[in-house]
Amino acid sequence: MFHHSKANLEDIPKIKILMQSSITSLLGELLNKHQLEAAKESMGLDTQLITDKTYFLVKNEEKIVGSGGYSYRKTLFGGNHTPNRSNDLLVPGKDAAKVRAMYTDPSWARKGVGTYILNLAEYSIKQLGFDKAELMATVSGILLYEKRGYEVVEEIEYVSKIGNKVPMYKMEKIIHG
Repeated sequence: MFHHSKANLEDIPKIKILMQSSITSLLGELLNKHQLEAAKESMGLDTQLITDKTYFLVKNEEKIVGSGGYSYRKTLFGGNHTPNRSNDLLVPGKDAAKVRAMYTDPSWARKGVGTYILNLAEYSIKQLGFDKAELMATVSGILLYEKRGYEVVEEIEYVSKIGNKVPMYKMEKIIHG
């Protein structure tokens, strides 16, 4: 049903459209307008993932129905514009690799896109020698991650530049061979 490719810099316009649609539709149903503003600031495209060749486009035939990936760098979440970024490398066996920037086309929600991306990311993480993954979940993604064995280790409130707040959940999972 699905196939994937690694994203390229030329894919950025399509990825941005997918992200905007996913955030506005799937997350927007669950948040008020102030929380949604904060969520939009905390999320977005991190081109380092594309440069590192760790970001996937998931397609049904030729239609992009999802995107997401993983990282071996310290930044846990956010786009190029999000504060507190670090491109420092993680150490396999010591640090947790990051599952990053998962977005689903709203018309494909709850049809296996997120699970497909997690499978790709977790396989790749394991191949790099990492035995743990972590991610920052939103209210629209937390149930998927819990079903896939991730556990909440910290609840935070992201505060936007203008003071709006949105709940987020740092989650971890041991990756088995």
